[in-house]
Amino acid sequence: MVLSLVVVGFVMQELPNSPTKIEVYALHKSFGLTLLALTVLRLLWRLFAGTPAPVPGTPRWQQAAAQASHGALYVILLAMPLSGWLYNSASGFPLKWFGLFSLPKLSGYDADVKAFALGMHEWLFIALAVVVSVHAAAALKHHYFDRDATLVRMLPGLPPPAGRERND
Repeated sequence: MVLSLVVVGFVMQELPNSPTKIEVYALHKSFGLTLLALTVLRLLWRLFAGTPAPVPGTPRWQQAAAQASHGALYVILLAMPLSGWLYNSASGFPLKWFGLFSLPKLSGYDADVKAFALGMHEWLFIALAVVVSVHAAAALKHHYFDRDATLVRMLPGLPPPAGRERND
């Protein structure tokens, strides 16, 4: 869903003003709000169910880096839709979730808040791209160089790394 929102976010800016553009923006906003709700649910589940123990032998600094990257991902996945919601509110547009119900405005029309929220939305995208790239690179490093079960635990069905048994 995140990747789809990113692609649509770039494409919709280039669309000519038309009813189609309005529909694409509305869908982008609705899916962004859905992502916000799913992120909240995921955080609640994580608080309730806990997190898996690190793979045995993982250095403390790597455990801390993993926790920091997970924290950053959650902060971004909460802040990005909220910045979009704030931008929409400060732009003076109504916000409806898939046309079913309206959400409250986070701000009245305000050009300064609008500019701030748009800037935050864009910077959060850059932060998301960086954190996801580093996180993915670390998972691949664990799989192909360390040959541990880190990536296997994230992607069920992936065979254990060659040369080592799965160590869950």
